[in-house]
Amino acid sequence: MAQKPCIPKGTRDFSPTEMARRNYIFDTIRDVFRLYGFRPIETPAMENISTLMGKYGEEGDKLLFKILNSGDFLRNADRSLIDAGECGKLTGQLCEKGLRYDLTVPFARYVVQHRGELQFPFKRYQIQPVWRADRPQKGRYREFYQCDADIIGSDSLINEVELLQLVDEVFARLGINITIKLNNRKVLAGIAELIGAPEMIVDITVAIDKLDKIGIDAVNNELAERGLATEAIALLQPLLAIDGTVDERLAKLQEMLASSETGIRGVEELQEIVEGVNNLGLRAELELDVALARGLNYYTGAIIEVKARDVAIGSITGGGRYDNLTGVFGLTGVSGVGISFGADRIYDVLNTLDLYPDEARTGTKIMFANFGKKEAAASMAMLKQLRQAGISAEIYPDTAKMKKQMGYADGAAIPFVAIVGEAEMEQNKLMLKNMATGEQQLLSIEDTIEYLSRN
Repeated sequence: MAQKPCIPKGTRDFSPTEMARRNYIFDTIRDVFRLYGFRPIETPAMENISTLMGKYGEEGDKLLFKILNSGDFLRNADRSLIDAGECGKLTGQLCEKGLRYDLTVPFARYVVQHRGELQFPFKRYQIQPVWRADRPQKGRYREFYQCDADIIGSDSLINEVELLQLVDEVFARLGINITIKLNNRKVLAGIAELIGAPEMIVDITVAIDKLDKIGIDAVNNELAERGLATEAIALLQPLLAIDGTVDERLAKLQEMLASSETGIRGVEELQEIVEGVNNLGLRAELELDVALARGLNYYTGAIIEVKARDVAIGSITGGGRYDNLTGVFGLTGVSGVGISFGADRIYDVLNTLDLYPDEARTGTKIMFANFGKKEAAASMAMLKQLRQAGISAEIYPDTAKMKKQMGYADGAAIPFVAIVGEAEMEQNKLMLKNMATGEQQLLSIEDTIEYLSRN
């Protein structure tokens, strides 16, 4: 008996209906990217493993999908490491390539490799899949799409303000109520200085970034396990308990971090970004979250995260400033800032809230029934006119019973069916049936185009 086919855990198939919905998301995001002056690029699904390793921290490196070398991949392997069970040290010998973990590091590689061809500041967008060897769960997949927009070659905080406006516009168009969380890596560095543990900035940020998920007690326990002194943990508590409006939190941070030059610089950057956003207006809720770190080592300034307010799911967008990312590829002194939309989580949110417009629920708008050779020829002439007018249309290919043809239209969620029989052909018209209401009306092709364009 043949084995039933299946797909790897953490991946998914998408039906035509699901693809219509996903394309609605991609098209919405792409339209806003273009509106804000970003231009598209694409990079390969796989990169050299040396490009990827060491860019995401120790935990990120473990989640990279490595690709075994072609042919005899053990040919150049150190057999003593295999015998000793230290296979982790063989990565560079067995795998020269890996699937991309995100779009930001490949983008940094692209900028360095093509810097002679680019005009700075360079604004790019990229919509492609990425892969992570993560444990699959709700809202977390091993293969998923990211939709990134980055500006590189500019230090101006106008870019952060622009990105927050862009985020606001995307989710307003999608109809999702969001909270935009904002922080600054310099503020986190200032906090580490204030509690006397600047060398533990990574340990501190990795732990406190989990505050919303595991609570303050669990965060404190993790900090202790990571080696942070009891006194330092105690000093951290009032900083993590800061509350109030955005302006009130900024004022408290400025007071608490007064002795840290780095921390104050971070607060000032946040103040400038918030002021710029307030001047333009924001439909989303803006929140200053001093625990927000996002866990990635390359952020150096603003940190951005977006949460859906009406659905319990992880962040649906994130990003920030990374002043030194291209330095690992030999191009120093180039600042960048970017945002990444998690299209798959956005898809789950829209499904949960049923926020899709009608055009994202269906593909074909009108189907012509088939009554025979002459009728089909007349239908196809009308069909061509509808398509020229930008209306999606098709004809049932076979001369089948009307019940079967209507069943196909109903199953494919086609909202209108055109009936062209002898009587309609004599008048050069069609009978348009609304599949939802059952209403029928005799129309010319011109009136049909006008009607379908409005409905």
